[in-house]
Amino acid sequence: MADNSVKIYVVEDNDWYNRLLVHTLSLNPDYEVKGFFNGKDFLGSMHEPPDIVTLDYRLPDLSGTELLKKIKQEHPEIQVILISEQEDINTVVELLKLGAKDYIIKSNDIRDRLLNTVQNIRKEMGLISEISKLRREVQKKYNFKSSILGESTAMNSIYEMIEKARNTNITVSIYGETGTGKELVAKAIHYNSKRKDKSFVAFNVAAVPSELIESELFGHEKGAFTGATYRRIGKFEEADGGTLFLDEIAEMDASFQVKLLRALQEKEIVRVGSNQTVKTDCRIIVATNKNLKEEVKKGNFREDLYYRLLGLSIELPPLRERANDVFILAKYFIELFSKENNLPVKKLAAAAQSKLLNHTYPGNIRELKSVIELALTLSDHEEIQSSDLIFDTDRQNIDSSDKELSLHDYELKIIKSYLKKYNNDIKLVAEKLNIGVSTIYRLMKEFKK
Repeated sequence: MADNSVKIYVVEDNDWYNRLLVHTLSLNPDYEVKGFFNGKDFLGSMHEPPDIVTLDYRLPDLSGTELLKKIKQEHPEIQVILISEQEDINTVVELLKLGAKDYIIKSNDIRDRLLNTVQNIRKEMGLISEISKLRREVQKKYNFKSSILGESTAMNSIYEMIEKARNTNITVSIYGETGTGKELVAKAIHYNSKRKDKSFVAFNVAAVPSELIESELFGHEKGAFTGATYRRIGKFEEADGGTLFLDEIAEMDASFQVKLLRALQEKEIVRVGSNQTVKTDCRIIVATNKNLKEEVKKGNFREDLYYRLLGLSIELPPLRERANDVFILAKYFIELFSKENNLPVKKLAAAAQSKLLNHTYPGNIRELKSVIELALTLSDHEEIQSSDLIFDTDRQNIDSSDKELSLHDYELKIIKSYLKKYNNDIKLVAEKLNIGVSTIYRLMKEFKK
């Protein structure tokens, strides 16, 4: 059977209707169709389960309800279309609740209705397949032993903690300076856990105004406030069955902390504008660059919420404490940026390696990535030189004792590099660097001096 084909079983005891449905569906060469006249024969062929079943509600041996229950118990992924002469709305509702995809009344337009329903199911199957493929790729990407780079003693301890965290649903609190990779660790835990097939939902507490936090996390009903023109589910419901990652948790407003505590304890939320509770099942991972215990002492964070979130603590080391991991990460960023920009992969000169190793990295991994990308953009040699590595301290404090290039020289070097990269397209370079075209012309004259 071709990869894009769909296997359909037609279960219908009426000979004329059976032949009609089989013929109608068989007109599409992508559909492999087989007909059955009773429930027993159909169940006997379920060792080769179909993608879709059209099921007559009234069969000589088993009712449509009984067969539907059996199908959904043993093969919940099979899509079932009920077909019947019965128009009782209560029956329809019951069957849809049991998992039927659609309920079609036997009528003159049954062929068009059936083909449309099958086509819609086929589209959904394609979408589900694509989502599954993407999830597998994401899971592979976040295999923590290959996605979180480093061989230092400090990082080996982190790998051990991730291994422990992924095997349970315990709440995880991740501590570390800005740029140490807290969200990457959270994703590694999720995509290597039993919840990996469900959603990973990240929410940055500091990025949302305090008055909108409740709506963002719990959702809201239509008309709950001005501008609420439709019901919206919040992050808790989005992450149902999966993981909710609350970044910068220390920045959460005190007035909402008690509501969050209740949601975590009761495993339920109430949408804004509603009185009805909604059960949720999501693993919680939080992260912060602050000391939450100190925030409790200062009165900025609730003590009961602190202990509810504490769970398994993972403290990420700053890059300055990871020794030669700097070179492992630098090599990775060099290869990544070179591939994305069609640039040759370059090695680090000895002096450049020394400069990387001796920097303190207040911005941690994020800073290293930025420095490497700029170095590759500026580099005119076969290897990345020490002068190509420009840290923030270099830009702000260029003194006479360590003055390889003046600030003006750096400006000229950057302009020259961008002109080379974009084939002397002055207008494009001006847009990329957010400077005037006249400035570039002025600097170009200086190149010729």
